[in-house]
Amino acid sequence: QGPKGGSSVNRMQDAFSAIGQNANLDLPQIAVVGGQSAGKSSVLENFVGKDFLPRGSGIVTRRPLVLQLINCPTEYAEFLHCKGKKFTDFDEVRQEIEAETDRATGQNKGISPVPINLRVYSPNVLNLTLVDLPGMTKVPVGDQPADIEQQIRDMLMQFVTKDNCLLLAVSPANSDLANSDALKIAKVDPQGLRTIGVITKLDLMDEGTDAREILENKLLPLRRGYMGVVNRSQKDIGGKKDINAAMAAERKFFLSHSSYRHLANRMGTPFLQKTLNQCFCSILPGLGGLLLKCIPLQLQITSLKKYSVT
Repeated sequence: QGPKGGSSVNRMQDAFSAIGQNANLDLPQIAVVGGQSAGKSSVLENFVGKDFLPRGSGIVTRRPLVLQLINCPTEYAEFLHCKGKKFTDFDEVRQEIEAETDRATGQNKGISPVPINLRVYSPNVLNLTLVDLPGMTKVPVGDQPADIEQQIRDMLMQFVTKDNCLLLAVSPANSDLANSDALKIAKVDPQGLRTIGVITKLDLMDEGTDAREILENKLLPLRRGYMGVVNRSQKDIGGKKDINAAMAAERKFFLSHSSYRHLANRMGTPFLQKTLNQCFCSILPGLGGLLLKCIPLQLQITSLKKYSVT
């Protein structure tokens, strides 16, 4: 069901992106939300096992990135706006994300709700569609308007209010969970049916403190609970630490930590990816009607392109 459902979603994403209807359609996807330095991008990079997302201070994600992960024996990436071009160097993927962001927003920290569509084919991934969204910010910088916080919130709401959108609410363990931007955004899901909590930076907590109560779902509980992950450090990234070594180090962290050992089998990136894949597949069966509408739409787009004036 995974690959087949995934390809149906990919076809629909493409058809509706082609006519600029991405955020207004109730396609199944997983919105990754949280504060600016919560570790959202690192979680996504861990899924792929490659460094391909822009890094830096302030708002780095300035347009929604619709990231379609497709399980495949070979590893490459494709952008919807670069039809036919296969990227095998993931540094080039990052450069293209930055360039395409600047094309729509300018180079001085502006934002745009128009998504960038990226597909990553890899043997390391499970079939998922994730949307990396800008982190919440309160202070405008560069060319950002005074109401930047409201603009980002409005952009997030286009995605997170959809019934077919799962929320991956990413919060850092070394900040107070009660002030988590991710959990504030997740209030759009009052029953908690669509929200999965992710706790990052467990390895960066002050000595003598831990996140056991959060991961046991006792503090600010979520219906679907929380999962802990350990992202690669800046040193690991600089040293090009291989994905298998990173996963082994993450597993060792949970198994060897006295506060998390009893939870180790429900923690870590592989378990999170598997859980998301199962949740994602569970919302696919209701797509039959949408797919029937989508295929004629794709045909219409193709036919219109024949008559377009260049």
